[in-house]
Amino acid sequence: MSVKQALLALLQEQPMYGYQLRVEFEQRTGATWPLNVGQVYTTLTRLERDGLVEGAGEDAEGHVVYRLTEQGGSEVAAWFTTPVARTQPPRDELAIKLALAVTVPGVDVGTVVQQQRSATMRALQDYTRLKRQAGDDLAWSLVVDSLIFAAEAEVRWLDHCEARLRRAAIEGRHAAGRRAAEAVEAVDDAARPGRGVRP
Repeated sequence: MSVKQALLALLQEQPMYGYQLRVEFEQRTGATWPLNVGQVYTTLTRLERDGLVEGAGEDAEGHVVYRLTEQGGSEVAAWFTTPVARTQPPRDELAIKLALAVTVPGVDVGTVVQQQRSATMRALQDYTRLKRQAGDDLAWSLVVDSLIFAAEAEVRWLDHCEARLRRAAIEGRHAAGRRAAEAVEAVDDAARPGRGVRP
């Protein structure tokens, strides 16, 4: 998530101070990704340094209000019209955990999958409840839909992983059996007269 771009987008509507930006962001996303107010002000300082926002004076309570510059407006427009790049996929802790679990001896990968599936199903139920709470709030509803779809996809992927693990276990047993049979056959062949072992 780009805090920088989100703050610029909010400032496109009207000038605001840091705490207002934080509240607006959390309201529109259903507080799905809470922002630390310190993070907001740090980002605003960088945006001001880069010429994307500028101070617009203080409000009645002495808060420094920021507004979007022309360059900041161009940045927001470019953000909204540019697809989110998938060339550098984010690190997925679950994918990393399973990749390591299948290679580290002594890890019960089936249990890892089952525990994650249970946790993801609980999260899916929570997201479904949030969806009902979102009601007609389109912005929050879209965020919750994204979480629901991601959780559903994770459950499907875990089902796929479990099927692959079962298949690998079966193929592994067969491969081991084939290797054992081939070894026995090679010994038998070598022991027969005229087959490599002289009587």
